[in-house]
Amino acid sequence: MASDELFKRRSIWVNGPLIVGAGPSGLAVGACLKEQGVPFVILERADCIASLWQKRTYDRLKLHLPKQFCQLPEFPFPQDYPDYPTKTQFIDYLEAYAQQFNIKPRFNETVLSAKYDETGAIWRVRTLVAGEEAEMEYISQWLVVATGENAECVIPDIDGMEEFGGERIHACDYKSGEAYRGKRVLVVGCGNSGMEVCLDLCHHNALPSMVVRDSVHVLPREVFGKSIFALAVCLMKWLPLWLVDKFLLGLAKVVLGDMEKYGLKRPSVGPMELKNTHGKSPVLDIGALAKIRSGDIKVVPGIKKFSTGRVELVDGQVLEVDSVVLATGYRSNVPSWLQVLSVERWNTQRFGGS
Repeated sequence: MASDELFKRRSIWVNGPLIVGAGPSGLAVGACLKEQGVPFVILERADCIASLWQKRTYDRLKLHLPKQFCQLPEFPFPQDYPDYPTKTQFIDYLEAYAQQFNIKPRFNETVLSAKYDETGAIWRVRTLVAGEEAEMEYISQWLVVATGENAECVIPDIDGMEEFGGERIHACDYKSGEAYRGKRVLVVGCGNSGMEVCLDLCHHNALPSMVVRDSVHVLPREVFGKSIFALAVCLMKWLPLWLVDKFLLGLAKVVLGDMEKYGLKRPSVGPMELKNTHGKSPVLDIGALAKIRSGDIKVVPGIKKFSTGRVELVDGQVLEVDSVVLATGYRSNVPSWLQVLSVERWNTQRFGGS
């Protein structure tokens, strides 16, 4: 049996780095290597570049940050692009980027394991090509992990969910509120995706309720026409992180007012420190708060359990619900196949902890 498996597996020596992931980061690494004349191979489990953007995002999505912070090396955005490019514009930009640098990933190839061979000082990366039984093995001196933090969607285990009976999807499968007109939709999660899904549902005359179980930082996307992220980046060049956070929170209170009375409590740790230490981004408001104030988006506490067509909340409320959208986030899949690091060491290195 073992000999049969060995016979089926083909080995390929990569004369340069092996890059896992053909999203923006993987493309950028490939382009920079190309500019230096360094050969490489990019592996991508989907059938296209930037699969998260192309297959798992809602229609109204735009870049949350100004384009100058999102453009890739050696290739600026077109001048006629808006400050916050749309989903379609960003995908077009990435396709043009890959074409400009002649980057051709190996699509439909999923990494099964990556192990560092200390004896030979090489990486051995096993993959499986979609539609084929035979495995591939890539051997390289360098491994670049560019799969991002959003490789796998997180589906929480909530009591009674199987009994609910109505439509239940993750935000990665949500495209538009058009199909939800007049429906009572429970959006579980209050991050950027949860807020924007609720806003989109409002624009399509649905009736969204948003579950806010934990504290959350909400900042205005812009202040006096200037990006708050750009402001934070500028301040961090001169000020300690805690002082930047204090300034941002003061500014948010002036612009957005007291959000706690609407059920949105802030974490004790500042927004930039929370991003640096735990990888949790603040919500950049693009209109959801106004809908919360008007009551078009109803903020509710955590879920106790589901039953047929309804949900019971931890405060005793019972809501009649037609559909559920789980805006419960994503996680990296790297710890499942990268065998050289423990999960704890991987998370420490990812977020820069001690």
